[in-house]
Amino acid sequence: MEIASITDEQVEMLLSDILERYGYDFTGYSRASLKRRISRLYGLDQALGFAEFRYKILNDQVYFKRFVEQITVNVTEMFRDPSFFKTLREDVLPKLGTYPLIRIWLAGCATGEEAYSISIILKELNLLHKSLIYATDLNPLVLEKAEQRVFAMAQMKQYSENYILSGGTMDFSSYYTASYSLAKFDEELKQKIIFSTHNLVSDRSFNEFQLILCRNVLIYFERDLQHNVLDLFDNSLEDLGYLALGTKETIEFSRIAKRYKRLPGEKVWRKVG
Repeated sequence: MEIASITDEQVEMLLSDILERYGYDFTGYSRASLKRRISRLYGLDQALGFAEFRYKILNDQVYFKRFVEQITVNVTEMFRDPSFFKTLREDVLPKLGTYPLIRIWLAGCATGEEAYSISIILKELNLLHKSLIYATDLNPLVLEKAEQRVFAMAQMKQYSENYILSGGTMDFSSYYTASYSLAKFDEELKQKIIFSTHNLVSDRSFNEFQLILCRNVLIYFERDLQHNVLDLFDNSLEDLGYLALGTKETIEFSRIAKRYKRLPGEKVWRKVG
């Protein structure tokens, strides 16, 4: 028997239920991508009718974690978009080197590849010892994976190529220990990373930062929520600090745009007041 797909009305019902039950506000997310991902999960668990699907999400904590894992996007890799990381290495982080403590917020860190990439660059610039990277995500399951520092060995060839293209000159394999099909990254790289849950929709600013990165997250939000999140970043960023977004994202047309000047080439802006 073919399972009926999720309707728009059922999506709205679920989002309202989840907000009331858990305080997770997905109502500002792009409906098209959200409906697609919810429908995919519903299709995977074909034994469930919608009423049971809804009941399990609201009453089974394990299943709700699965729901959050499936509908949040966790596509990432180390040194993704190498030219961006080259800009961080050559233009952004050296300017922050004059600070006694460099505070970095990586919002939407997923399984941690980007956080470890930044840690490697900071180490090579001799800045890691005076840096703190706050790596946050809505999804606690991906944060648990990030904490482990373990990634598939099959990915290391691509990560090594990205690293070299981003300006890295060391032997990339010196940063991890290989064990069969897994690569475990050095404990030193994690010592300055704080992994923590943070909901961009409902949680507030929690520090002042010199660099905020949120790459390829805003594209999943509706316009109003994008503006609210950019306001949050603006309130969390010190004057002369840097804001980095994904390749398809921008602060143009936002309320904060007039206070920022874009660096050449990459989606990086400096707060000029």
